[in-house]
Amino acid sequence: MNPDSSPPSPSPGRPGRIPRRRIHRAIFVVAGIYNIAWGLYAAFDPQWLFRFAGMPLANHPPIFASLGMVVGLYGILYFEVARVPERGWLLAAVGLAGKILGPIGLFVLLWQGTWPPATIVLCLTNDFIWWIPFALYLRDSWPFFRRSLAES
Repeated sequence: MNPDSSPPSPSPGRPGRIPRRRIHRAIFVVAGIYNIAWGLYAAFDPQWLFRFAGMPLANHPPIFASLGMVVGLYGILYFEVARVPERGWLLAAVGLAGKILGPIGLFVLLWQGTWPPATIVLCLTNDFIWWIPFALYLRDSWPFFRRSLAES
């Protein structure tokens, strides 16, 4: 391997440690707790969003309950990122992708007039508030992910 093409040292001051490690760990613990709590709530009360937004109740509430299950499972993955932040880039990237794609889907529903504006609450708490902390984590953890790719 050419020395000039090797990935940069992950953290000049502390080799092997991600920058802002304590902050990233705390954020992903909070994200894990939040996602599991939201997922459980959605599973136990799958009609909450429809009532909140003044929409007709869903004909098939298990679909929304299943969404809650998926969101809750993301919480477990966020705990893994918090446990070893140096190895969580891919998990967090998938999480951020979902947090970007979800609002795009909601925007389409709003644009088409299928869902009312009150449903944006779904993206305020599940998506938008996590964009900056997840993006910062991805930037800080990128050298670790890049190095793992080079080693495999």
